[in-house]
Amino acid sequence: DMYSQDGDADEPEWVKTEREQFVEFRDKNRDGRMDKEETKDWILPSDYDHAEAEARHLVYESDQNKDGKLSKEEIVEKYDLFVGSQATDFGEALVRHDEF
Repeated sequence: DMYSQDGDADEPEWVKTEREQFVEFRDKNRDGRMDKEETKDWILPSDYDHAEAEARHLVYESDQNKDGKLSKEEIVEKYDLFVGSQATDFGEALVRHDEF
């Protein structure tokens, strides 16, 4: 709905990709439209673990020596990242634990 050809015969690659995504993954009942359940599944997929994704993000962004572990120094260096994270209850978990 957002793309208008405006006389251009060739579709951009992103439009082709979005069409393929729609047909293959989003329009599960193949009626040409996304109903409420299909939209919900697209926005909040049931097989996506938000906590795991956030934890991986925190480690990826903070693990300076890339050893797969976070030291106290690495956490303190990226303190703002942890305080703004849902995984730490927006910093509350940092206050409740002596090890932090």
